[in-house]
Amino acid sequence: MTRETYINAGLTFVLVLVPFWAWSTGQAYILTLCTKVAILALAGVGLNIALGLGGLVSFGHAAFFGIGGYAMGILASHAQTFDPIMEWPILIEGTKSMPVIWLVAMVSSALAALLIGALSLRTSGVYFIMITLAFGQMLYYFTIGWPAYGGEDGLSIYLRNSFPGMNTLVPVQFLILAYGILGLALLFSARLSRAPFGLALTAARQNADRVETVGIAPYRLRLVAFVISGAITGLAGALFADLNRFISPTMFSWHTSGEIMIFVILGGVGRLFGPVAGAALFILLEHLLGGVSEYWKIFLGALLLAVVLFARGGLIGTLAGREVAHG
Repeated sequence: MTRETYINAGLTFVLVLVPFWAWSTGQAYILTLCTKVAILALAGVGLNIALGLGGLVSFGHAAFFGIGGYAMGILASHAQTFDPIMEWPILIEGTKSMPVIWLVAMVSSALAALLIGALSLRTSGVYFIMITLAFGQMLYYFTIGWPAYGGEDGLSIYLRNSFPGMNTLVPVQFLILAYGILGLALLFSARLSRAPFGLALTAARQNADRVETVGIAPYRLRLVAFVISGAITGLAGALFADLNRFISPTMFSWHTSGEIMIFVILGGVGRLFGPVAGAALFILLEHLLGGVSEYWKIFLGALLLAVVLFARGGLIGTLAGREVAHG
């Protein structure tokens, strides 16, 4: 076992121990914070597939996060008002079922990622960054002018959606759901990085010309990775909207894209548990410093600067030393 494996195991132990303590002592707010960490880490896992494996610096992943959130909001709002989304030519009704909502969120986000990726991946570098940012901002301004679902004010969902056999209004049960999905996403990411597709994607990131000479198209590899990344981020968006029981255009904003990227950079780009460590550190700083000053993100910015300058591997990479990412 590598040092990074022990670090990952220790982080997992802490993430289980803290909510167990909070549940046993009746600290519902801490349970909610842990749930938020898991959901934001899930969004980071999605971005890490594109950024860590594929080297795609996307500054528009809020587009998929927001699409997932609005998929939840639209389906749930129509279910709570008993008003179908569409009656002709096919009857489409709203739903409060989490599995159905998750599927719709992932498919919608994946289709959006396919379209955005097909266009943006024809560029590279700063042009790729700006195109992905532009798509996210387009959706942001679209939802601001979409009065059917709250426009700029957003839309509230009165009851949390349902999952078979669980009461999702109980904080610890919703936490278990979020942790379970995060665990599956981490397992998928680990398997993907070691699969032939993941190895080819990593090779394309390191030297696209050599990969192309052996008959593998880097464009297709990156597009598939971008679609997978978008689908996972969309699922996180649906869970985040369900946690808050609220959707708003801010889910599409460039601030959201920046925060998702911060999770990955703080924890370690390409590190399996990097997004988890980054999201946990972000929420911890928000919880500890947010009550001290509304300008707490100044300290976050200083920490991010220190990581970029002196700890390129992020928190996980610094602790693991020179071991290979995803090791």
